[in-house]
Amino acid sequence: MNFGAGVPTVQVTDLKDGDFLLDVREDDEWRAGHAEGALHIPISEFVARYGELTEAAPQDGRVHVICRSGGRSAQVTMYLAQQGVDAVNVDGGMQYWEQTGRAVVTDDGKPGFVL
Repeated sequence: MNFGAGVPTVQVTDLKDGDFLLDVREDDEWRAGHAEGALHIPISEFVARYGELTEAAPQDGRVHVICRSGGRSAQVTMYLAQQGVDAVNVDGGMQYWEQTGRAVVTDDGKPGFVL
């Protein structure tokens, strides 16, 4: 998926354990399954809840933004870059995350799925 040269992008396979992950999917998608340890702020609430990100994100670290396929996360990545945040879009999103065999869990730690 290509959103132009202005959106910094990484592949799911480039992510390492411990990388800060921001999931911007909506609540129903999150409940179905997500990456363990990700911060969840739906895109529909993102601007209002921006402070939650600034409190949780590593001070000098990178924010890896993910959604289902990469479109919504690209929008949030562009917004964050405009705010001076080191942010990258995770290409292929949670669909590719699941396809590459990475764990998808529910809030109670059981196996989940990408909605």
